[in-house]
Amino acid sequence: MVMKWSAACLVALALLVSICDAQWADYKSPPGYQKQGPPVRQEPTVPQGSQQQKQSFGKELVWTYPVPVPTAPPPEVPFEPIRPESVASVAVECRERDAHVEVRRDMFGTGQLIDPNDLTLGNCPVLAEDFSTQVLIFEAELHQCGSSLVLTEESLIYIFNLNYDPRPLGASPVVRTGRATVVIECHYPRKHNVSSPPLEPLWIPYAAVKVAEEFLYFSLKLMTDDWLYERPVNQYFLGDMVHLEAQVRQFFHTPLRVYVDRCVVSLSPDPNSTPRYAFIENYGCLVDARVTGSTSRFFPRTAENKLQFQLEAFRFKGSDSGLLYITCHLKATSTSYVLDTEHRACSYANGWSEASGVNGVCGSCDSGGADPSWGIGGGGIAQERKTRDVSKTDPTEWEADVTLGPISISDRPVA
Repeated sequence: MVMKWSAACLVALALLVSICDAQWADYKSPPGYQKQGPPVRQEPTVPQGSQQQKQSFGKELVWTYPVPVPTAPPPEVPFEPIRPESVASVAVECRERDAHVEVRRDMFGTGQLIDPNDLTLGNCPVLAEDFSTQVLIFEAELHQCGSSLVLTEESLIYIFNLNYDPRPLGASPVVRTGRATVVIECHYPRKHNVSSPPLEPLWIPYAAVKVAEEFLYFSLKLMTDDWLYERPVNQYFLGDMVHLEAQVRQFFHTPLRVYVDRCVVSLSPDPNSTPRYAFIENYGCLVDARVTGSTSRFFPRTAENKLQFQLEAFRFKGSDSGLLYITCHLKATSTSYVLDTEHRACSYANGWSEASGVNGVCGSCDSGGADPSWGIGGGGIAQERKTRDVSKTDPTEWEADVTLGPISISDRPVA
């Protein structure tokens, strides 16, 4: 029985295999279908009469980085930077009730004009401008514009700050001038020497009374060697002559004569500091030539309200700064007042001589004089007037202390 079932199964399996082969043959060969072969590569055809050749360079291309050529060193240029010098661009006149300040628009001497809106006297703006001379003008009462008052034993000192704060130029952040503050001081005496003689029916000219009601302006300037201009540079070398000119501005006063009572050189603006050297003393005796053998002297007067003199430059031993300050006590009287032993300008050169030719008043110069303390005022603008006995030839006399500096004295170069 088992044999029969095995034979039947084999027959059925053979029939199934034959049916599957017939169907696969029909699927692989559908009617009208032809199997395509692989694509055939076609070589490019070359026209007859032309022959393609391979291009080649004549010689092998060789390239390397270029070798840098050494450059010659730059030549040495003799150059020395110019040291800027201070410029006298601010002038002050201290009046009886106010201060008059004038500032050049070329404040720094560089040709760059400042904007008036950038300059203030304390908290006060510019009052006016002189367009012809390009000068800005301030006028402030002594207690205004943020001034401060300092009291000393001899003086009332009103201090103003002239402030310059430049704004950027246009819309840029650029400024071509720096900020600056100039301290201005007006010195006024606290004490007056007033004599009270018995009243006498003496006639005093109206002009003299008018003079007595005014303050005067004293100045001390460095001058060029020909005395024609104010010296713009304060640099000197040892052995140079420092030319100085004392002056009193007369305005509408009667004619005045100026004197240099005494002068001292110091290392600071304080004339009472040490070391110091008094080269004019004893009421107008220029003793430097007598003491050191120099050629320091007064020059003959060219105008009564001016007095010119020269001092040979020097330095204090042991001091390396080379900066000196000159403080002089100036006074003025009417030209009608005769010269005497307290009003003179005497120089020494193998004997004493006076700038106006009245040599007899110089006889007491060899007696020496005390070195009094200083304190009437400074800055070239402080004034004092002193009323004297009306029976004198000149009832009025004015005096002031004026400080000039710093003046730089350098060693003279040696080849």
